[in-house]
Amino acid sequence: MDSILKQQLRTDLTASMKARDTLTTGTLRMAITAVTNEEVAGKEAKDLSDADVLRVLQREVKKRTESAEVYAGAGRPELAEQERAEIGVLTRYLPQPLTGDELAAVIAEAVAEVQGDAAERPTMKQMGLVIKAANARAVGRADGGAVAAAVKAALA
Repeated sequence: MDSILKQQLRTDLTASMKARDTLTTGTLRMAITAVTNEEVAGKEAKDLSDADVLRVLQREVKKRTESAEVYAGAGRPELAEQERAEIGVLTRYLPQPLTGDELAAVIAEAVAEVQGDAAERPTMKQMGLVIKAANARAVGRADGGAVAAAVKAALA
């Protein structure tokens, strides 16, 4: 059974092909290929859930972000702009990222959870536990590096 998000990608691909939108068509084809490759990776094929498809799309956005930075640094602004345009297409399928205030609230909840288990405020030694709890709450909506930096600042 296909995930709802994968079906949406296929439906949007068909619509973009009919509209002759080459940017969207190419980007969605690459995204669907990445999802399919993830499904058949490993010893046996598996159906991906919406969360798994989101993870694949986030990975694709991250690849394009890094590529855009490399292209811009190498003096190839036209290729960097192409990558940024593809990021724009892919971000339509991702959940809204957390704002600074929402991330701070998630971190506070994670600190409170870890504090409840230990009966005292977490220190830098429990930073990994707090990051794990915060990432579980912010799944798909915040970059792991941003969560780690916010936890480090909260515990300092």
